[in-house]
Amino acid sequence: MGAQADSVGREGLKSRLGFLMVAAGCAVGLGNVWRFPFIVGRNGGAAFVLVYLVFLALLGFPLLAAELAVGRAAKKGVSGAMRALAPERTRRFWYVVGCVVFAGNMLLMAYYTSVGGWLLRYTAGYATQGVAFTGGGAEATFNDLLADSATCTLAMLAAVSVAVCVCLVGVQRGVERVTKWMMLSLLALLGVLAAKALSLPGAAKGVAFYLRPDWTPFLEHPFRTCFDAMGQAFFTLSVGVGCMTIFGSYVGRGHSLVTESLWITAIDTCVALLAGLVVFPACAAFGVDVTAGPGLIFIALPEVFAHMGGGGLWGTVFFLFLSLAALTTIIAVFECIIGGLMDELRWPRGRTTLLVGVAVSALSLPAVFGYNVWRDVRLLPGKTILDVEDFVFSQFWLPLGALATCVFCTHAFGWGWKGFSDEVGAGAGLAPPRAWEPYMRWLLPVILLGIIYGGL
Repeated sequence: MGAQADSVGREGLKSRLGFLMVAAGCAVGLGNVWRFPFIVGRNGGAAFVLVYLVFLALLGFPLLAAELAVGRAAKKGVSGAMRALAPERTRRFWYVVGCVVFAGNMLLMAYYTSVGGWLLRYTAGYATQGVAFTGGGAEATFNDLLADSATCTLAMLAAVSVAVCVCLVGVQRGVERVTKWMMLSLLALLGVLAAKALSLPGAAKGVAFYLRPDWTPFLEHPFRTCFDAMGQAFFTLSVGVGCMTIFGSYVGRGHSLVTESLWITAIDTCVALLAGLVVFPACAAFGVDVTAGPGLIFIALPEVFAHMGGGGLWGTVFFLFLSLAALTTIIAVFECIIGGLMDELRWPRGRTTLLVGVAVSALSLPAVFGYNVWRDVRLLPGKTILDVEDFVFSQFWLPLGALATCVFCTHAFGWGWKGFSDEVGAGAGLAPPRAWEPYMRWLLPVILLGIIYGGL
């Protein structure tokens, strides 16, 4: 898997480990360590986890392989790859589809960088002020942060600046090297946090909730539980906006993409499951409601740290872990946007990276100011600008993008099954299962349409 570069300096990844860490870093993010625990809590615990794992195998795994295959075959980002691989008669159509899919990365960064900024601010707050950062009133602390537009703007710009600086250096020396160490540090911190949470008095109750299935909540709301599990299954792997396509374009054909997708899915799932072993035992030990929703991380858990021995230290470690998870995704998505634009504009990396940094910063401002200056702007009842952006991205853009990729890879007016299956199985490792062809061609699109309908 040697380095490659084209006329505008587009590199390849140096090693297989680097590829797995970068791709896993793209997948591992707030979907694993923020969204996953509160969705598990809302849906009754262990039974939901089992349903989620089933849908991860049925949805996320094949879609991940599809995005990687499109990128590796064309050596381009999603829009350029669809144009290159499609038949002549439908090339223009698939190029437009690819551009729409690609635009989802900008929508994601328009609010994801704000949440990444919150995490950086919490990490700094715990590191400098300890438990006093919550002051026993975690909800008030979080609301004060949201109302402080200047602090939120600076925190968002800090997250953007990290991604810009890493991507400016290049694919190998920047994205690959930094993400690899971030991922290894993230896994180490996660292991330490899980060991601490499991050692707390009363943690066993949280472990039972998380790992001992009780099907009563599932039977009460089976549709909602399955819908949440399906949505989480491909949200957590970052499939649906062509982000994985760019990393597929950076690797050679030495290893089967079925095998590589299995590794990436396994790493991503381990992080999500371990994050649950941090959150649920800690909540059980201190009587925190695990159905607290999105506020579980920013409101409920800080109250845990406020009452825990050495809470300032553990709060710092926890939010540093979350910050690394967010930054690996931000860096990966920035690289996706940069790589795709370099393919289309034929600009050098430096100019493209700075353009993306400025554009993302500007697009992030509505979400930042939506809690203060534009507090009364409500696009949906009771929803802020950030809420609406997240809703549109996760419930519509992701499944629509996944549907487009699935159809492109399996039907003759797109790339077609033969081209896809030859590419995804090329190299050492697993071949695509025979059942994938009828499943991905007919059943998987129906499931994705069901997710979109469920979002409505």
